[in-house]
Amino acid sequence: MTWQTYSTGSSFEQAAPYSRAVYDNEWIFVSGTTGFDYRTMSVSDDIASQVRQTWTNIATALRDVGSDLHEVVQYVMIMTDPADLPVIGKVMKDVLPSRPAGTAFCASLVDPRLRYEVQVTARRGARLPAPVEQSL
Repeated sequence: MTWQTYSTGSSFEQAAPYSRAVYDNEWIFVSGTTGFDYRTMSVSDDIASQVRQTWTNIATALRDVGSDLHEVVQYVMIMTDPADLPVIGKVMKDVLPSRPAGTAFCASLVDPRLRYEVQVTARRGARLPAPVEQSL
């Protein structure tokens, strides 16, 4: 199987040489995704709303290439303010049905309205289990 590309047709994808996702039979790589709502072409100031919309955008891309959030095996997230981490973590626990490997770091993003961005790797057939709370 050769690699295929997936595009939403957004103005961001038209302005730069990238695809929303690249995939083959097994692996899916979703580009850095933000909380931009493409239907309204707007972004909320609220960090919780941005996180939810980001994962909605990721879920849509995964669905469109035949996958879902259960198959996310790794994410890399960028936040602009480390003080947002408690809210980000809570929302991610609500929207992410599994516990993939993850990395987080702080940096500025290209649009000052954006406070959160995530890049995802998924693997078809992974179906990671739901998180189980454990105490040490």
